[in-house]
Amino acid sequence: MSGPAAVLEFRHHDKSNQLGDLTDGAYSDWSGYRPLNPPGTVPARASFTKPLNPEHWQPLTYTDSTGSLVLQMFAGAQWCYVTPFALTKGDEFRSAVEPGPFKYGTPEYQQQAEELIALSAHLTDREKMIAEYWSDGPGTEQPPGHWLQFAQFVSERDHHTLDDDVKMFFVLSNAMFDSSIAAWDAKREYDSVRPVTAIPLLFRGRKIRAWGGPGKGTVEMDGAQWIPYQPATFPTPPFPEYVSGHSTYSAAAARILQLWTGSDRFGDSVTLAKGSSKIEPGTTPSQPITLRWETFTEAAIEAGMSRRYGGIHFRAVDLAGQRLGHVVAEKAWKKAESYFEGQVTPPLPLANQASSTATDPLSE
Repeated sequence: MSGPAAVLEFRHHDKSNQLGDLTDGAYSDWSGYRPLNPPGTVPARASFTKPLNPEHWQPLTYTDSTGSLVLQMFAGAQWCYVTPFALTKGDEFRSAVEPGPFKYGTPEYQQQAEELIALSAHLTDREKMIAEYWSDGPGTEQPPGHWLQFAQFVSERDHHTLDDDVKMFFVLSNAMFDSSIAAWDAKREYDSVRPVTAIPLLFRGRKIRAWGGPGKGTVEMDGAQWIPYQPATFPTPPFPEYVSGHSTYSAAAARILQLWTGSDRFGDSVTLAKGSSKIEPGTTPSQPITLRWETFTEAAIEAGMSRRYGGIHFRAVDLAGQRLGHVVAEKAWKKAESYFEGQVTPPLPLANQASSTATDPLSE
């Protein structure tokens, strides 16, 4: 077996549970993850569901766009154990994100929440549209697909041959794949609290000023009622905080495109029409807004910052993801180069390999 069929067979047994043979349901969690906290709501109800451990992730319950009640589960809880492309395993670069998230009760834990509240209170139309443009939520191309679209721009800009495209998309997609494994390793390891839980906990019973919901602008509210600048039908993604997936993917992709093109020069842009907001349709933005990125680095930084504008991530989580994505990309690039130069023989399908000695739930 060779070529695409060999790759597919290899990935059928990479611990992602693509076939649903490790536990029922394609890509479902076989690793036994259980959240430490009971589910909370957005905004918090009068009967506030206080997290039992305020350093850890609290799943949410809400009504989605179809009118169905959602009870979040950790999406991809098993992903940290997936066989990577270039990494030895998911935790190879965990040192890049250490010492991890801030602890409850520290000044830093409080300060990161205050910083996000201040951003919420002063959101401009531009910042709102940055949050929406980069959101890449359910039913979209999602963050990796977003960067693959940017790569299409590079292909046209630089007049790629088919051979160029095969190589560029190979290394770019594999770098983001490994970034997902590394990011989900950190999410699983730290299992950290999100702003949507931490801010209502810290500021319950205290008056704050923040974005009050679609069309309301900045209002005074009890801190327990704080909400992120997100659709009510998808208020925060279903997995822990640290590190930011958007930041990790974006930093990795930006670095790969720098290495591929030999330059940080990008030059793409997008214009968002007046009133095109999905959160505040018809009113935001009040005038067309153009997002322009002269460099790949600028685009990656904006992608990470978008999650802070949207109330999804704290600053340290964004910056840690940027660091992680960069180092993962460097290793993925070296591995891809070895393929391009014919120095590597593709591996046998996992089902035909000897049992791994790595420590993970499947080998225990």
